[in-house]
Amino acid sequence: MNTDEFDFVALDDLRVGLFVDLNLGWLAHPFSSSRFKITTERQIDTLKSLGVDRIRYVPARSDPIGSGEPSPAASALSASFQPPAPEKTQAATAATKSALKAGQCERRFTETTQQYRQAMEWLQTDPKNAAQLCQDMVQSLTSEMLTQGDVAIRLLTEAAGDKSAMHPVNVAVISLLLGKALGVQGTALDELGLAAFLHDMGKIKLPERVRRWESNFSSGELKVYQDHVVQGVELARHMGLSAGTVRAIAQHHEMVDGSGFPQHLKGDAMTLNARILALVNRYDGLCNPGKLSAAMTPHEALSTIFSQQKTRFDANVLSAFIRMMGVYPPGSVVQLNDERHAMVVSVNSARPLKPRILVHEPTVPRHQAAVLDLELAPNTSIRRSLKPSSLPATALDYLQPRQRICYFYEPALDSEAAALNP
Repeated sequence: MNTDEFDFVALDDLRVGLFVDLNLGWLAHPFSSSRFKITTERQIDTLKSLGVDRIRYVPARSDPIGSGEPSPAASALSASFQPPAPEKTQAATAATKSALKAGQCERRFTETTQQYRQAMEWLQTDPKNAAQLCQDMVQSLTSEMLTQGDVAIRLLTEAAGDKSAMHPVNVAVISLLLGKALGVQGTALDELGLAAFLHDMGKIKLPERVRRWESNFSSGELKVYQDHVVQGVELARHMGLSAGTVRAIAQHHEMVDGSGFPQHLKGDAMTLNARILALVNRYDGLCNPGKLSAAMTPHEALSTIFSQQKTRFDANVLSAFIRMMGVYPPGSVVQLNDERHAMVVSVNSARPLKPRILVHEPTVPRHQAAVLDLELAPNTSIRRSLKPSSLPATALDYLQPRQRICYFYEPALDSEAAALNP
């Protein structure tokens, strides 16, 4: 058998002796390597907590079923094992907790994108059932957010979820967090989440070529593209959605200065939920445009909105968004005050100026890198944001900046779970 051939094993069939090959982002698991032979039941428990349905393994490098004796190499390794120093244990614990939370976030994000796809399939044949699916999903998200206290906004790997559903899920998650920060509660928060989740559903009525805005649209193409708002409102009414949800969908491309469409509303003529949705929709559109070559980094997107477009958005909503996301939102590539390069991977919405970062450490293998909490590193700070293309080749390969930005939320990490200061 080819030693590179792999197969998949169900979680319940994991056993000591299997040689696993984790096909996951290297921040999505706590192991020192993504390829290793299972030697303990504890490793199996950790593998089961990663939020995947099956694990990839290499049959040719796995022990046969029933071979319970450890190999000479394993025995030697066990004999030479020394307990790690306390600070190493703390860092390992932090990395494990962070990786487990990342796996849980990616699983939830993937589930939510799948629900979106299912809703879109049901939309025209069974709109009431599609509405119920979406309402249940949004209420689950809002319930989690409201019971978790402080939350962190986490950057996910590009492998998370269905790419065609990334935008609506991103917009729904960030809109709900922003709504919560602005004091939106109860039914209004559920309506915000539902409108954000479904704001672009009218595009299923459009020709494929005009479903994503392009700067070179002809006037005719632009008119067809803009019609997705009216089509979305019609679908929302077919689904029996509430008046508040329908209004937010109808206004998600309006701007407070009257420059939006289709009604050119101004200021308070827009609902608060619509003002939130318009901003978050714009931010994600800058980070994740149809053409990757036009994508901005999260820091660039935020800076562009604030410096060039802030008159289009509600001032209070924009201020709350910046406070929540931080100056350097997750996904931003930065240079530190000690000249090292890093990528922001998580922002605690209650303490946005102290994000958690992945630091390029040439002496630490990439798969062993831990996330540094700047709140616990008073001597380390972010000096400036960078374009990924300006990174040295070694830092670019190590940090692997995302081309597509997708977010989910998680309970904020406890301070003791953060990685050690450098």
